Amino acid sequence: MTETPLYIKVHGNDNVAIVVNPLGLPPGTEFPCGLVLRDFVPQGHKVALADVAEGTPIIRYGEVIGTAARAIPKGSWVEESAVRLPTAPPLDSLPLATNVPAPLPPLAGYSFDGFRNPDGSVGTKNMLGVSMSVQCVAGVMDFAIDRIKKELLPKYPNVDDVIAIEHAYGCGVAINAPEAVVPIRTLQNIARNPNLGGAVMVVGLGCEKLQPERLLPAGTENAVLTLQDERHRGFGDMVAVIMEMAEKRLAELNERRREPCPASELVVGLQCGGSDAFSGITANPAVGYAADLLVRAGATVMFSEVTEVRDAIHLLTPRAANEEVGRALVREMDWYDRYLSAGQTDRSANPSPGNKKGGLANVVEKALGSVAKSGSCAIAGVLAPGERADRKGLLFAATPASDFVCGTLQLAAGCTVEVFTTGRGTPYGLAMAPVIKVSTRSSLAERWHDLIDVDAGRIATGESTIEDIGWELFHLILEVASGRRKVWADQWGLRNALTLFNPAPVT
Repeated sequence: MTETPLYIKVHGNDNVAIVVNPLGLPPGTEFPCGLVLRDFVPQGHKVALADVAEGTPIIRYGEVIGTAARAIPKGSWVEESAVRLPTAPPLDSLPLATNVPAPLPPLAGYSFDGFRNPDGSVGTKNMLGVSMSVQCVAGVMDFAIDRIKKELLPKYPNVDDVIAIEHAYGCGVAINAPEAVVPIRTLQNIARNPNLGGAVMVVGLGCEKLQPERLLPAGTENAVLTLQDERHRGFGDMVAVIMEMAEKRLAELNERRREPCPASELVVGLQCGGSDAFSGITANPAVGYAADLLVRAGATVMFSEVTEVRDAIHLLTPRAANEEVGRALVREMDWYDRYLSAGQTDRSANPSPGNKKGGLANVVEKALGSVAKSGSCAIAGVLAPGERADRKGLLFAATPASDFVCGTLQLAAGCTVEVFTTGRGTPYGLAMAPVIKVSTRSSLAERWHDLIDVDAGRIATGESTIEDIGWELFHLILEVASGRRKVWADQWGLRNALTLFNPAPVT
């Protein structure tokens, strides 16, 4: 049977649509509406629904994603080279808190089984974190942690894992530079992540600029050991002392038990990577719907990735809960504009080649799809890079778009579960928090059947609605947070390294 040609038009004003069919469609294909293709159009790529004159707007999501670099006849493939990047929205004239969404009805009665911490936070895992103050100790720490996992962890069955909080910071850096606050507070707040139960220990060298005591909350400095301490007699002694300290903390963590906690205690991070043209119409809107459900249940939800928000910022500042939050959004956009300019680049460095292959012509189109993850609630607060979430509701946590850097900063913000959408596919995972992987296309979910947790591609084919997948995600988040379901990344032990964002000089 011949496959019916399908396209998706998002908004009534759009003059382009994307092709749904997995193998794309050849020239001469006629859609049920009578549109005839002039060119082969790959899956996810745009077709012109009307003649677009050179220099006139190309519209998707009801927004201008660029202007035509040349005349584009109706039925043509609107490839990347045909789309000229528009100017970014100016930051000095954005509307602030002018269209604040009314609160949605509360969603009561939902809970998960989590680990309560002395500071009032709730974890979804029970893990021992071993941090370090400088890269110099990484080899010793890796050796020790390997032994801890083999020799000690089996004795403490209620502890999920032992993880190294490794990084490339700590020395050879301008430790007092203004922007050094970013990596330092990131490490400080990662140590406070609820999934580590307040039992983090720090291994230092002794002569580094970032003294290890700075990485722990006040009153826990006895959880620090330094390899240059004259009490250590050789490598074996260093490892033995690390293991001795680790065993004490494992014994503490082993006493913890899951208990029923309201869904309001969740801190959920939202991220996308390997995005494609379906991201903004399947996975991201479904995640946005789930985000609204979480906010209605009283939880903390954060979306991120400045460069994938910047070109849609005019849609977000009106949703700020108040002008102060709106100004904070502008502050983070402006900071990043200046950061990119100092590096002699701009927002055109995004998207990636894979994003373009998946149908995204430029960062404007990518941003308009990316912000769909934020749902429809008011934006309650803004976190600068490395800051910890300090309130409930929908937050913008400013991070670079890099998956690894964004994930690290979301952990610092207190994320205990992450939801990650992908169109091209990525085996990304975090050791410290479960990552629920959501595919934008069913073909990816079928090929990566043991890596993708939720198939949002069913929205594109009409099998499911955005609301259906949103509720499915919401329930899955509760199951995963309770430890009753394991995401694929955790089943396989797929874990990306923590990657600090350091905008300060390296000396």
